[in-house]
Amino acid sequence: MADDASPSGTSPTDVVDTSVPHSARIWNYWLGGKDNYAVDREAGDQFRQAFPDITENARAFRAFLRRGIGYLAGEAGMRQFLDIGTGLPTAGNTHELAQGLAPESRIVYVDNDPLVLAHARALLISSREGATAYLHADLRETEAILTAAADTLDFARPVALILSGILGHISDYDEARGIVARLLAALPPGSHLLVCDGTSTNESLNAAQQQHNDRGVVQYQLRTPADIGGFFDGLVLVEPGVVSCPLWRPESTPFGDPRGVDAYGGIGRKP
Repeated sequence: MADDASPSGTSPTDVVDTSVPHSARIWNYWLGGKDNYAVDREAGDQFRQAFPDITENARAFRAFLRRGIGYLAGEAGMRQFLDIGTGLPTAGNTHELAQGLAPESRIVYVDNDPLVLAHARALLISSREGATAYLHADLRETEAILTAAADTLDFARPVALILSGILGHISDYDEARGIVARLLAALPPGSHLLVCDGTSTNESLNAAQQQHNDRGVVQYQLRTPADIGGFFDGLVLVEPGVVSCPLWRPESTPFGDPRGVDAYGGIGRKP
Protein backbone atom coordinates (compact mmCIF):
# COMPACT_ATOMS: atom_id res chain seq x y z
CA MET A 1 0.00 0.00 0.00
CA ALA A 2 1.16 3.48 -0.72
CA ASP A 3 -0.75 5.14 2.10
CA ASP A 4 -3.25 4.68 4.92
CA ALA A 5 -5.37 7.57 6.11
CA SER A 6 -8.41 8.18 8.29
CA PRO A 7 -10.32 11.28 7.17
CA SER A 8 -13.11 10.42 9.59
CA GLY A 9 -10.83 10.67 12.58
CA THR A 10 -11.62 7.05 13.46
CA SER A 11 -8.47 5.07 14.00
CA PRO A 12 -7.99 2.33 11.42
CA THR A 13 -6.62 0.19 14.23
CA ASP A 14 -9.94 0.20 16.10
CA VAL A 15 -10.79 -3.25 17.45
CA VAL A 16 -13.03 -5.11 15.02
CA ASP A 17 -16.48 -5.65 16.53
CA THR A 18 -17.24 -9.33 16.00
CA SER A 19 -20.59 -9.14 17.82
CA VAL A 20 -22.32 -7.22 15.02
CA PRO A 21 -22.65 -8.38 11.38
CA HIS A 22 -20.93 -6.23 8.78
CA SER A 23 -21.79 -5.95 5.11
CA ALA A 24 -18.27 -6.59 3.80
CA ARG A 25 -17.93 -9.76 5.87
CA ILE A 26 -21.41 -11.05 4.95
CA TRP A 27 -20.61 -10.58 1.26
CA ASN A 28 -17.28 -12.30 1.80
CA TYR A 29 -19.19 -15.27 3.23
CA TRP A 30 -21.64 -15.38 0.30
CA LEU A 31 -18.70 -15.35 -2.11
CA GLY A 32 -17.10 -18.31 -0.34
CA GLY A 33 -14.42 -16.36 1.52
CA LYS A 34 -12.99 -17.08 4.97
CA ASP A 35 -12.72 -13.53 6.31
CA ASN A 36 -15.92 -13.51 8.34
CA TYR A 37 -17.24 -14.40 11.77
CA ALA A 38 -20.07 -16.52 13.14
CA VAL A 39 -22.32 -13.49 13.45
CA ASP A 40 -21.79 -12.68 9.76
CA ARG A 41 -22.45 -16.26 8.69
CA GLU A 42 -25.64 -16.36 10.76
CA ALA A 43 -26.91 -13.14 9.16
CA GLY A 44 -25.91 -14.39 5.71
CA ASP A 45 -27.66 -17.73 6.22
CA GLN A 46 -30.84 -16.03 7.42
CA PHE A 47 -30.86 -13.88 4.30
CA ARG A 48 -30.10 -16.82 2.01
CA GLN A 49 -32.87 -18.90 3.57
CA ALA A 50 -35.36 -16.19 2.60
CA PHE A 51 -33.75 -15.52 -0.80
CA PRO A 52 -31.59 -18.42 -2.04
CA ASP A 53 -30.42 -16.51 -5.13
CA ILE A 54 -28.43 -13.99 -3.06
CA THR A 55 -25.22 -15.93 -3.74
CA GLU A 56 -25.82 -15.65 -7.48
CA ASN A 57 -26.50 -11.93 -7.06
CA ALA A 58 -23.24 -11.46 -5.15
CA ARG A 59 -21.28 -13.26 -7.85
CA ALA A 60 -22.99 -11.14 -10.52
CA PHE A 61 -21.84 -7.97 -8.72
CA ARG A 62 -18.28 -9.25 -8.71
CA ALA A 63 -18.31 -10.33 -12.36
CA PHE A 64 -19.79 -6.99 -13.43
CA LEU A 65 -17.04 -5.15 -11.56
CA ARG A 66 -14.41 -7.26 -13.32
CA ARG A 67 -15.84 -6.51 -16.77
CA GLY A 68 -16.37 -2.86 -15.89
CA ILE A 69 -12.81 -2.32 -14.70
CA GLY A 70 -11.61 -4.12 -17.80
CA TYR A 71 -13.53 -1.66 -19.95
CA LEU A 72 -12.37 1.37 -17.96
CA ALA A 73 -8.67 0.45 -17.94
CA GLY A 74 -8.82 -0.85 -21.50
CA GLU A 75 -11.13 0.80 -24.00
CA ALA A 76 -11.77 3.93 -21.92
CA GLY A 77 -8.08 4.43 -21.08
CA MET A 78 -8.62 5.20 -17.38
CA ARG A 79 -5.45 5.26 -15.28
CA GLN A 80 -6.89 6.56 -11.98
CA PHE A 81 -9.53 4.84 -9.86
CA LEU A 82 -11.39 5.89 -6.71
CA ASP A 83 -13.10 2.77 -5.33
CA ILE A 84 -15.43 3.62 -2.44
CA GLY A 85 -16.95 0.76 -0.46
CA THR A 86 -14.09 -1.54 -1.30
CA GLY A 87 -15.13 -4.54 0.75
CA LEU A 88 -12.81 -7.34 1.71
CA PRO A 89 -10.09 -8.22 -0.82
CA THR A 90 -10.94 -11.20 -3.00
CA ALA A 91 -10.04 -12.40 -6.47
CA GLY A 92 -10.07 -9.66 -9.10
CA ASN A 93 -9.65 -6.52 -7.02
CA THR A 94 -9.75 -3.16 -8.77
CA HIS A 95 -5.99 -2.56 -8.69
CA GLU A 96 -5.20 -6.07 -9.90
CA LEU A 97 -7.54 -5.72 -12.86
CA ALA A 98 -6.52 -2.16 -13.74
CA GLN A 99 -2.77 -2.65 -13.27
CA GLY A 100 -2.96 -5.94 -15.12
CA LEU A 101 -3.89 -3.90 -18.20
CA ALA A 102 -2.02 -0.69 -17.34
CA PRO A 103 0.66 -1.14 -14.64
CA GLU A 104 0.94 2.64 -14.14
CA SER A 105 -2.66 2.85 -12.85
CA ARG A 106 -3.22 4.56 -9.50
CA ILE A 107 -5.97 3.33 -7.19
CA VAL A 108 -7.43 4.68 -3.96
CA TYR A 109 -9.63 2.32 -1.96
CA VAL A 110 -12.09 3.65 0.62
CA ASP A 111 -13.95 1.68 3.28
CA ASN A 112 -15.04 2.19 6.88
CA ASP A 113 -14.38 -1.30 8.30
CA PRO A 114 -11.12 -1.82 10.28
CA LEU A 115 -11.07 -5.47 9.17
CA VAL A 116 -11.07 -4.36 5.53
CA LEU A 117 -8.15 -2.04 6.28
CA ALA A 118 -6.16 -4.80 7.94
CA HIS A 119 -6.56 -7.02 4.89
CA ALA A 120 -5.95 -4.15 2.50
CA ARG A 121 -2.59 -3.41 4.11
CA ALA A 122 -1.52 -7.01 3.65
CA LEU A 123 -2.98 -7.84 0.27
CA LEU A 124 -3.62 -4.78 -1.88
CA ILE A 125 -0.08 -4.29 -3.07
CA SER A 126 0.51 -1.98 -6.02
CA SER A 127 2.63 -2.58 -9.06
CA ARG A 128 5.95 -0.74 -8.99
CA GLU A 129 4.83 1.51 -11.84
CA GLY A 130 1.56 2.55 -10.20
CA ALA A 131 0.23 3.30 -6.73
CA THR A 132 -2.41 1.90 -4.38
CA ALA A 133 -3.68 3.67 -1.27
CA TYR A 134 -6.35 3.03 1.33
CA LEU A 135 -8.56 5.56 3.12
CA HIS A 136 -10.53 4.67 6.24
CA ALA A 137 -13.68 6.76 5.74
CA ASP A 138 -17.44 6.71 5.27
CA LEU A 139 -19.05 7.37 1.89
CA ARG A 140 -20.82 10.43 3.31
CA GLU A 141 -17.47 12.13 4.03
CA THR A 142 -17.06 13.25 0.44
CA GLU A 143 -14.89 16.30 1.09
CA ALA A 144 -12.52 14.41 3.37
CA ILE A 145 -12.29 11.53 0.89
CA LEU A 146 -11.47 13.82 -2.01
CA THR A 147 -8.89 15.74 0.01
CA ALA A 148 -7.09 12.61 1.16
CA ALA A 149 -7.35 10.89 -2.23
CA ALA A 150 -5.56 13.87 -3.82
CA ASP A 151 -2.35 12.60 -2.20
CA THR A 152 -2.46 9.72 -4.71
CA LEU A 153 -4.72 10.85 -7.54
CA ASP A 154 -4.36 13.87 -9.82
CA PHE A 155 -7.83 15.41 -10.03
CA ALA A 156 -6.78 17.47 -13.03
CA ARG A 157 -6.85 14.18 -14.98
CA PRO A 158 -9.81 11.81 -15.49
CA VAL A 159 -10.72 9.48 -12.63
CA ALA A 160 -12.94 6.40 -12.62
CA LEU A 161 -15.28 6.51 -9.62
CA ILE A 162 -16.33 3.02 -8.49
CA LEU A 163 -19.45 2.67 -6.32
CA SER A 164 -20.20 -1.05 -6.29
CA GLY A 165 -22.88 -2.21 -3.88
CA ILE A 166 -22.43 0.82 -1.62
CA LEU A 167 -25.16 3.35 -2.49
CA GLY A 168 -27.86 1.06 -1.11
CA HIS A 169 -26.42 1.71 2.34
CA ILE A 170 -27.62 5.31 2.00
CA SER A 171 -31.33 4.88 2.70
CA ASP A 172 -32.44 8.31 1.46
CA TYR A 173 -32.36 8.46 -2.34
CA ASP A 174 -31.85 12.21 -2.54
CA GLU A 175 -28.93 11.96 -0.13
CA ALA A 176 -27.39 9.17 -2.19
CA ARG A 177 -27.74 11.20 -5.38
CA GLY A 178 -26.25 14.21 -3.64
CA ILE A 179 -23.21 12.19 -2.60
CA VAL A 180 -22.67 11.00 -6.18
CA ALA A 181 -23.11 14.53 -7.51
CA ARG A 182 -20.56 15.99 -5.08
CA LEU A 183 -18.00 13.34 -5.95
CA LEU A 184 -18.52 13.78 -9.69
CA ALA A 185 -18.32 17.56 -9.41
CA ALA A 186 -14.72 17.20 -8.25
CA LEU A 187 -13.76 15.08 -11.27
CA PRO A 188 -12.75 16.54 -14.65
CA PRO A 189 -14.40 15.81 -18.01
CA GLY A 190 -13.53 12.37 -19.31
CA SER A 191 -13.99 10.83 -15.86
CA HIS A 192 -16.27 7.81 -15.52
CA LEU A 193 -18.76 6.51 -12.95
CA LEU A 194 -19.39 2.80 -12.35
CA VAL A 195 -22.41 1.92 -10.21
CA CYS A 196 -24.09 -1.38 -9.42
CA ASP A 197 -26.67 -2.02 -6.72
CA GLY A 198 -29.48 -4.37 -5.78
CA THR A 199 -32.92 -3.77 -7.27
CA SER A 200 -36.43 -3.99 -5.87
CA THR A 201 -37.57 -6.10 -8.82
CA ASN A 202 -38.21 -9.33 -6.90
CA GLU A 203 -40.74 -9.66 -4.09
CA SER A 204 -38.82 -12.48 -2.42
CA LEU A 205 -35.66 -10.36 -2.34
CA ASN A 206 -37.64 -7.36 -1.08
CA ALA A 207 -39.04 -9.45 1.78
CA ALA A 208 -35.64 -10.92 2.65
CA GLN A 209 -34.02 -7.49 2.64
CA GLN A 210 -36.76 -6.04 4.84
CA GLN A 211 -36.36 -8.88 7.35
CA HIS A 212 -32.61 -8.28 7.33
CA ASN A 213 -33.05 -4.55 7.89
CA ASP A 214 -35.63 -5.14 10.64
CA ARG A 215 -33.11 -7.17 12.62
CA GLY A 216 -31.16 -3.97 13.08
CA VAL A 217 -28.00 -5.20 11.37
CA VAL A 218 -26.51 -3.82 8.18
CA GLN A 219 -29.14 -1.63 6.48
CA TYR A 220 -29.51 -1.73 2.70
CA GLN A 221 -32.05 -0.01 0.46
CA LEU A 222 -33.07 -1.82 -2.70
CA ARG A 223 -34.00 0.55 -5.53
CA THR A 224 -35.77 0.44 -8.88
CA PRO A 225 -33.67 0.20 -12.04
CA ALA A 226 -34.86 3.73 -12.88
CA ASP A 227 -33.53 5.01 -9.54
CA ILE A 228 -30.16 3.39 -10.18
CA GLY A 229 -30.18 4.96 -13.62
CA GLY A 230 -30.74 8.33 -11.94
CA PHE A 231 -27.22 8.24 -10.51
CA PHE A 232 -25.97 8.74 -14.08
CA ASP A 233 -27.90 11.93 -14.79
CA GLY A 234 -25.70 14.33 -16.75
CA LEU A 235 -23.36 11.56 -17.90
CA VAL A 236 -23.08 9.79 -21.24
CA LEU A 237 -23.98 6.15 -20.69
CA VAL A 238 -21.70 3.49 -22.09
CA GLU A 239 -23.60 0.86 -24.09
CA PRO A 240 -25.67 -1.10 -23.21
CA GLY A 241 -26.69 1.42 -20.52
CA VAL A 242 -27.98 0.50 -17.08
CA VAL A 243 -29.01 -3.16 -17.17
CA SER A 244 -29.07 -6.26 -15.03
CA CYS A 245 -25.43 -6.90 -14.16
CA PRO A 246 -24.91 -10.17 -16.08
CA LEU A 247 -26.29 -8.48 -19.23
CA TRP A 248 -23.72 -5.66 -19.25
CA ARG A 249 -21.30 -6.65 -22.02
CA PRO A 250 -21.55 -10.36 -21.14
CA GLU A 251 -18.75 -12.73 -21.99
CA SER A 252 -19.52 -15.77 -24.08
CA THR A 253 -19.56 -19.09 -22.23
CA PRO A 254 -20.29 -22.67 -23.25
CA PHE A 255 -23.28 -22.66 -20.89
CA GLY A 256 -25.62 -20.45 -22.89
CA ASP A 257 -26.72 -16.87 -22.50
CA PRO A 258 -26.53 -15.26 -19.05
CA ARG A 259 -29.75 -14.58 -17.17
CA GLY A 260 -30.57 -11.38 -15.38
CA VAL A 261 -30.40 -11.03 -11.61
CA ASP A 262 -31.88 -8.51 -9.18
CA ALA A 263 -28.94 -6.13 -9.44
CA TYR A 264 -28.41 -3.42 -12.04
CA GLY A 265 -25.27 -1.64 -13.10
CA GLY A 266 -23.78 0.65 -15.68
CA ILE A 267 -20.96 3.01 -16.57
CA GLY A 268 -21.25 6.64 -17.56
CA ARG A 269 -18.72 9.19 -18.86
CA LYS A 270 -18.61 12.80 -17.70
CA PRO A 271 -18.72 15.00 -20.83
